[in-house]
Amino acid sequence: MKIAPELLDQVVAHARRDFPNECCGIIAVRDGAARAVHPFENVAASPFRFEIDGLELSKLLDVVEDDGGQIAIYHSHTRSDPYPSQTDVNFAQHWPDVEWLIVGVRAEGEADVRSFRIDDGEIAEVGVE
Repeated sequence: MKIAPELLDQVVAHARRDFPNECCGIIAVRDGAARAVHPFENVAASPFRFEIDGLELSKLLDVVEDDGGQIAIYHSHTRSDPYPSQTDVNFAQHWPDVEWLIVGVRAEGEADVRSFRIDDGEIAEVGVE
């Protein structure tokens, strides 16, 4: 995915703001490039998993799809490296063809951002430009 530095900064800032819990949100994408970041509240309020309100997500999906775009899902890992967990892999079964941007964030230090495709339980890292 191509993502402008200011949009990536928004994602990282969200991860830092919600620390020590995981953050979550949606990136609107068109033609392989991020167009907008939509932070959501992690209704699970957990450092181990995230959950997005289904009604809010449904509304955003309609807007993004009506605009001819697609989505990428982002979230943070606060206790592990930014690599899909088994929970992420299980959740991805419901979201085929979606890119997953994961921000590794700790109390101190730089954030580490990586992106993945998770299809049929197979994890493939894709670049973040």
